[in-house]
Amino acid sequence: MTAYLIARIEVTDPEDYATYAAQTVALAEKAGGRFLVKGGPQSFVEGEGPGRHVVIAFPDAETARAWYDSPDYQAILPIALRASTRDIVIVEGI
Repeated sequence: MTAYLIARIEVTDPEDYATYAAQTVALAEKAGGRFLVKGGPQSFVEGEGPGRHVVIAFPDAETARAWYDSPDYQAILPIALRASTRDIVIVEGI
């Protein structure tokens, strides 16, 4: 079942974050993931939210978690953690 990694991100250091973001597409694709949303314009219909949203589709939840835990992703994760605040979930689709 397809699983979606969904990130709600508030970038606090755009220059540093750009270094991280420039590497994520290739890493996700290498693991079988496909970006559906990567930032971009947004409008809030209800409530408030962060300045950036990301949605990555993976073949299943195990693949999504394996990507997040992979040495390649873990190598760039410190950049994201110091340049943003974020919530990330993996949600199984229908």
